[in-house]
Amino acid sequence: MERPGRLNGMRHIAFVMPNLEECERFYVDILGMEVLNRASKNLVYLTCGNDNLSLGRGEATTGGQQRMDHFGFVVDTREELDAWYRYFQSKGVPLLDQPHDHSDGARSFHITDPAGNVIQPIYHPAISGQRFSSPGN
Repeated sequence: MERPGRLNGMRHIAFVMPNLEECERFYVDILGMEVLNRASKNLVYLTCGNDNLSLGRGEATTGGQQRMDHFGFVVDTREELDAWYRYFQSKGVPLLDQPHDHSDGARSFHITDPAGNVIQPIYHPAISGQRFSSPGN
């Protein structure tokens, strides 16, 4: 199976930490990020404009420290997202879930790379299809 069109850049990186409120204040008050979406008391999305930083409350298994949870790459359409899923499936890439819809209109699924890092291909209507720079620039 051929690879679908190219990914359209990194969308976000997600961290989990035990001191969520303190970290949120740091990123908002010190770095100047804005709250994009407060999904729950345990999950907040921050932005500088065309990016996304996801902060989630850590589990006890994190040993009291933050850890990277996953990072996400933008795809341009819902159909392309599903094509990527079928492509990864055909290549034997470990799939952690199936494409699913989010309450904000996004659609995504999760895979792992050979080192065990979790990657989230994501279609997000607010940014999918945009081009911030041309390839090679």
